[in-house]
Amino acid sequence: MKTALSLIAALAVAPALAETSQPYAGEQSRAIASLSESDVDALLAGQGWGLALPAELNGYPGPLHVLELADELALSAAQRAEVQAVYDRMKAEAQVLGQQYVEAEAHLSRMFRMGHANEDMLTTMLTRSSETLAALRAVHLSAHLEVTPMLTDEQKQTYENLRGYGAGEHGAGHADHSGHGSH
Repeated sequence: MKTALSLIAALAVAPALAETSQPYAGEQSRAIASLSESDVDALLAGQGWGLALPAELNGYPGPLHVLELADELALSAAQRAEVQAVYDRMKAEAQVLGQQYVEAEAHLSRMFRMGHANEDMLTTMLTRSSETLAALRAVHLSAHLEVTPMLTDEQKQTYENLRGYGAGEHGAGHADHSGHGSH
C-alpha cells in the first residue's frame, strides 16, 4: 500500500516537474528567441505591448483607448482632433522603434544561433536592444502624459470606469496629473 501511494504521489508530481524543467520547450524554433510571433506583430504595428501600463493603470489615459471611447467620453471635435494627432504621431514613432527593436532582438538570436556570440557583440547588441526598448516605452508613456490634460476630470473618471479601473484604485499620485487643470 505504501509503495502504491508513493507511486501515485510520484506520478502526480511528475507533470509539475516536467513543466518547470522545460518552460521553453517548443520555443527553440522561434525566429527571434525572446519574442513570439504575436509580440513581433504588435511591435511592428506600433501597438502598446503593455509598455505604458504604469500610466494606463494610474489615471493617465492612452490615446487609442480615448479614441475608442470617444462617444462615451463625449469628446469634443477639438479633443478628438488633438488626441488623434497624438495617437498618429505615437504610432508612427512606435512603428519605427518597434522595427528597430525587433531587428536588434533578431540579431541577438542569430548571433547565438550561428555560434558567433562573444562579449563585445553581446554588449553592443544588448545596448542597442535596451536603448531602443527604452525609447519605445518613452513614446508610449509620453503619449499618455500628453493626452491626460486634454481631458476633463469627468472624462478621466468615465474613462477609468469604462476601462474597469474604478475609483480609488490608484496610487497616491492620482489627484491632478495635468499640471494646469482640465480643459
